[in-house]
Amino acid sequence: MDSAVMKESRPDRLFSAINYAVLLVFLIVVLYPLIYIVSASFSNPLAVVSGRVWLWPVEPTLRGYTTIFADHEVVTGFLNSIFYTVVGTVLNVALTLLAAYPLSRRDLFGRNIIMFLFLFTLLFSGGLIPTYLLVKDLGMLNTRWSMIFPTALAVWNVIITRTYFQVTIPDELLEAALLDGANDFTFFARVVLPLSTPIIAVNALFYAVAHWNAFFDALIYLTDKSLFPLQLVLREILVQNQVDLSMVGDIEDMIARQNMADLLKYSLIVVATVPLLCIYPFVQKHFVKGIMLGSLKG
Repeated sequence: MDSAVMKESRPDRLFSAINYAVLLVFLIVVLYPLIYIVSASFSNPLAVVSGRVWLWPVEPTLRGYTTIFADHEVVTGFLNSIFYTVVGTVLNVALTLLAAYPLSRRDLFGRNIIMFLFLFTLLFSGGLIPTYLLVKDLGMLNTRWSMIFPTALAVWNVIITRTYFQVTIPDELLEAALLDGANDFTFFARVVLPLSTPIIAVNALFYAVAHWNAFFDALIYLTDKSLFPLQLVLREILVQNQVDLSMVGDIEDMIARQNMADLLKYSLIVVATVPLLCIYPFVQKHFVKGIMLGSLKG
């Protein structure tokens, strides 16, 4: 049977046109700064400072990127951020799954009390100074572990993951596995994890973005520049305007150095953003499914 095509009324068409117009404005507001930053990073420093860059690169050059990757602090910061992101995300996801799955089981004794303790830490904390003293007493100051262990578990992610397990893993599936001779560890490893790809992708993306963008913990716990993440190097250049003169090579004139510093800022923003933009398309499908299922009330 042919489906009838419903024609939109004039008010509906007007409403749709307004919606599209508003969305287009929002798209331009969000997209233009990104395009400008990328274009400025590939433009001549004088063109950037003089305001001649609007949409496309002016006098295209790779000078900013070659200068950045010639500086050992930027390269070290980039490698440190990769280490913190990869190791931290693996630990975060593992702990989140191991905490959320038992809390999703109705037969866990005292699970409401345990969940209350998790929620209590979400609402109340010791504060910055007690946390710093704890990290210091554990001997983690000026070590890589100070960037990983203090943020090893996010309670909000545990709640989302617990809800996902409650919605997705039925009790009948557990009973069938137990009747077949599987224990809890076998059920978790061979049944729960293969069914949890969407929520694992959600957690991995949340934690990876947090680790990659983290600079405050490094600002507090680290003084050794060889351990600085890329974001802290970026902060020194963008906020404090501290550019290592060795990064600008043989530029002797102060104005030329300042122009080069402005170019380096845009190039560093692109370098710090591109890795996450490259990862997101691969997890986007699982991300949407996992966040929707994990947000349902169990």
